[in-house]
Amino acid sequence: MNIKKNDQVKILAGKDKGKSGKVLQVIPQENKASIEGLNLLIKHMRPSRRGEKGQRIEFPAFMKADNLALVCPKCGRATKVCHKTIKTEGKKDKKFRVCKKCQEIIE
Repeated sequence: MNIKKNDQVKILAGKDKGKSGKVLQVIPQENKASIEGLNLLIKHMRPSRRGEKGQRIEFPAFMKADNLALVCPKCGRATKVCHKTIKTEGKKDKKFRVCKKCQEIIE
């Protein structure tokens, strides 16, 4: 999965198409991510006691990571991500995410 927590992403499909936001949570096994303030769902809560009022709770729902594009922090454009392995002396090779448009390493 190319998207991680705290990444800036742009939505490619759905009701919030074209909007961008920060990733709050990622589920790599299901290939899903939750974005701050986007893809909001409303949950109605019943009152727990007599005399209380019910509530409407808005929360960001998960959406498929296929419908998201990572926004490169260097060039500021929505981009695909490729991976590069950089060899280091005496240590294990390290794998980095790289922007396809500007070829900069994404931390």
